[in-house]
Amino acid sequence: MSLRVCNNVYLPIRKSPSHRSEMISQILFGERYNVTEKAGNWLRVTTLFDSFTGWIDGTQALSSEWHSGSSGIITANKVNCEKPDRSIVTLYHGSEILDLDIQTGKFNCQEEEWMLLDNPYEVTSGSETTIVDDAIKFLNTPYLWGGRTMAGIDCSGLTQIVFKMHGIALPRNSSDQSLCGEIIDFIEEALPGDILFFSGEGESISHAGILIREGRILHSSGSVRIDTVDHQGIWNEQQGLYTHRLRIIRRVTK
Repeated sequence: MSLRVCNNVYLPIRKSPSHRSEMISQILFGERYNVTEKAGNWLRVTTLFDSFTGWIDGTQALSSEWHSGSSGIITANKVNCEKPDRSIVTLYHGSEILDLDIQTGKFNCQEEEWMLLDNPYEVTSGSETTIVDDAIKFLNTPYLWGGRTMAGIDCSGLTQIVFKMHGIALPRNSSDQSLCGEIIDFIEEALPGDILFFSGEGESISHAGILIREGRILHSSGSVRIDTVDHQGIWNEQQGLYTHRLRIIRRVTK
């Protein structure tokens, strides 16, 4: 088993070792992963951040192992960087910048020196920035199954990345996230930043969103949108019906 780091904007994780296989998640820049198996050019990996397992294209991955023990800083905004070849890369929210020199803006990605082009002090969430503040940044992002970025994101990817920006690690899937934190018994007791979990046609948890204020939820469904929510679930005004039934409310803190 070898530990590696993602040096692309993101790496798609697929269900099986084929580009035709569905994307089930993504590894963001700076996130690390263990390689547990190989099949041709494909690598079976398990991520360090959320212990998620799947297949990545080995031609997109670093060939050498990662040895740094640094945990890095987590980006809360889009971040522009210069690679060693002087090309510019824009990193998404939730990426990890490792071994950053706050004075020079230089940081390491494996054995290469990169340069941060933005103000290092504006990379992370400020001390007064709330979960809701960072959740709102994703408004109108298109829905993408397996997505974890502003190019496309699914419901549990949204909750996971927003909380990651605040130093809180959540599992990848909404059903696993629904087991985290303190349970809130009634929606009248819920506070902005609480995570609400829902079911669709069946009984199992299949959807998640973030309460942004009383009676309003931000979630990824078609796109990241704001809808009305009550003790029954999410009310979609355009469709004139409840699209998701409320099951569990959780308050997750450090």
